[in-house]
Amino acid sequence: MPLALLALAISAFGIGTTEFIINGLLPELAADFDVSIPAAGLLVSGYAFGVVVGAPLLTMAGTRLPRKTMLLSLMILFLAGNLLSALAPTYGVLMAGRITAAFSHGAFFGVGAVVATDLVEPDKRARALALMFTGLSLSNVLGVPAGTAIGQALGWRATFWTVVAIGAIGLLGVAALVPSRPRPEGQSLLRELSAFRQGDVWLALAMTVFGFAPVFTVITFIAPMMTSVGGFSPSAVPVVMGLLGLGLVAGNLVGGRLADRAPLPSICGSIGALTALSAVVALAAGNQVAFAAAIVVFGLAAFATIPPLQNWVLTSASGAPALASAANIGAFNLANTLGSLLAGLAVDAGLGYTTPAWIGVVLGLAGLGTTGLVSLRTRRRALMTTGR
Repeated sequence: MPLALLALAISAFGIGTTEFIINGLLPELAADFDVSIPAAGLLVSGYAFGVVVGAPLLTMAGTRLPRKTMLLSLMILFLAGNLLSALAPTYGVLMAGRITAAFSHGAFFGVGAVVATDLVEPDKRARALALMFTGLSLSNVLGVPAGTAIGQALGWRATFWTVVAIGAIGLLGVAALVPSRPRPEGQSLLRELSAFRQGDVWLALAMTVFGFAPVFTVITFIAPMMTSVGGFSPSAVPVVMGLLGLGLVAGNLVGGRLADRAPLPSICGSIGALTALSAVVALAAGNQVAFAAAIVVFGLAAFATIPPLQNWVLTSASGAPALASAANIGAFNLANTLGSLLAGLAVDAGLGYTTPAWIGVVLGLAGLGTTGLVSLRTRRRALMTTGR
């Protein structure tokens, strides 16, 4: 695989760390800015908002730029947002820094996915995507725990300075390793927008939203599920989360290999597994050994969905992939919002900490239904092409 994928993975590691690190620093941030924990938690929602809004806007703004130039510009924006966060004198400035960094998130992964697939042969596209997204999955295993430890030992600003350093390495890597190529012939905003006239693109985005939402219905309240239902000690939570992270890394790589061989079956299989495992997590919540085992396999199924879903959107929007690819990153974040919102409503209603996992089953079934519709359309089109 080309070394340029390493530069993309390092950048993805930095971006992923920025996205998730705030969860481990909420007490410190709340104390420093004299706000409540829920108010500090809005820094998570603010980031997600920035991803959803920024992904299409910046991708559209950069349609006339060569893709390497676009990636470099996005990494500079990412660095600016984290510098602002590290220096933030007030809560409002920190929120502005978070949203600024988030604006680069979706567009970088969207454009980066196109660049990654262009670097390899067609039969290795999903594996190239998996390698780039390995940086994102590793951010959960290494970046977030390390960043949390740094923040607790040296203050939360030190965490953001560390992310700035990682982002700078990613920027230099993209500059040195990603090949410079002219802007694709015929690339324009109108052509990118034309992808959304295709029903296949919208169905692909729907597969992402419903198929990936179970991930967040389960993990949003995984800590209280463990301690309140499973009887785990608080000190065991990071250990189990680390096991989940290992599953995420493995699933990302497995998903890439399977997607190159059989794209739609791999999507159906990973979403089906994720749906079934949501039920297993709920049923195993009272048994510590069974729960720990289930959560590892759940993590594997969760990130096994990412390469095939992203690759399918690229295929569905053939000829105008950048904006559709960025929109799919927004769809992943919409899945985050939908899953965590429904999980929160269930817990607030007093339905217990295992109910979100059952909601994940329902959302997963909706994802499977959408995948089935895509399969029927694809098969019908193939029959019409062959004349059978």
